[in-house]
Amino acid sequence: MATILLIGPGAIGATLAAWLAQDDRHQVSVAARTPFDSIEVCTTEGVIHAKPRVFTQVAQVKPVDWVLVATKTYDSDAAAKWFDTACGPFTRVAIIQNGVEHLARFEKHFDPTRLVPVMIDLPADRLSPGKTIQRGAAHLVVPAGNNGADFAKLFAHTNFDLKQTDDFTTAVWRKLCLNSAGAVSAVLLKGARISHHEGVAGIMRSIVRECIAVGRAEGATLADTVPDEIVAGARRAPPDAENSMVADRRAGRPMEIDARNGVIVRLGAKHGIAAPVNALMVALLEAAQDT
Repeated sequence: MATILLIGPGAIGATLAAWLAQDDRHQVSVAARTPFDSIEVCTTEGVIHAKPRVFTQVAQVKPVDWVLVATKTYDSDAAAKWFDTACGPFTRVAIIQNGVEHLARFEKHFDPTRLVPVMIDLPADRLSPGKTIQRGAAHLVVPAGNNGADFAKLFAHTNFDLKQTDDFTTAVWRKLCLNSAGAVSAVLLKGARISHHEGVAGIMRSIVRECIAVGRAEGATLADTVPDEIVAGARRAPPDAENSMVADRRAGRPMEIDARNGVIVRLGAKHGIAAPVNALMVALLEAAQDT
C-alpha cells in the first residue's frame, strides 16, 4: 500500500486524487484550504467518486510515502509548508505543475534527490470544491530512473498515459510552447476560436517561436514546426475551449503569468535572447490582473 498526500485539489489535483483513490492499494489524503466531503469527477467514461481524508491544518498530517504537489506555481512556497509533517526520511515529492522550473521551486525546501518533476497534460475544469470535469485523456511524463518508475506505479490502475523519458527538458519546454500561446486567449477572454483569426494566429506563432529559441538555449530539442502545430491544434479544438489562465482570469483568481510567459522572458534575458511578444503578454496580463 502507498500512502499519498495530494496538496492542491483544484481541477488537476482533485482529478488525480480521485483516480488514485480507485486503487484499493492506495491510501489517499488531500491537503486543502477549503474542507469538502468527497470528490466527484465527470470523465468521458463516466463519473468516478472518492472520499479521501481532507486536511486543512499542517499539524493534522503524518508522514506519507508520496507527496503530490498540484498547486498553482505561485503557491509553491505555501505547499512546501506541509513538508515538515508530511515527509519522513523516505518520502518522495512529485511536483505536478506547469512551467519548466519544477525543481527550482522546491529544491530549497526538500532533498533534490527525492523530488520528481512531472509534466502533465490533463484537460480538466473545477466546478466547486471536490467536483471536476475531465474533458479528455491525461498524459504525464517523468524523468527516467527509479523515482520516475516508482511514481508511474502509483498510476498503474488508472487510464492515464504515463511515460518516462531521458529528455525531460524537451518534454516540459514542448508543453510550455503550448501553454505560452494560450496567453492570447487570456488577454482577449475568448476561447480557441480566436486562433482562426490570421492576425491572432500570427501572434501565437511569434510567442511560440520565442519559447523555442529560449528552450533550445536551455537544452530542449524543439522543431521549427511546433508553432504551426500548436495553431493547428487550437483550430481543431472546440471553439469555446478555454485554457486555465482564461478560467482563472474570469474567476478573479491569480494567473500563472510568470510560469507560462514570464519565464520565457526571464530565461531569454539570461541567454541574451529577446522575447518581446511574451513580454507584451506579461505586461497585458499583469495589468488585467491588477485591475
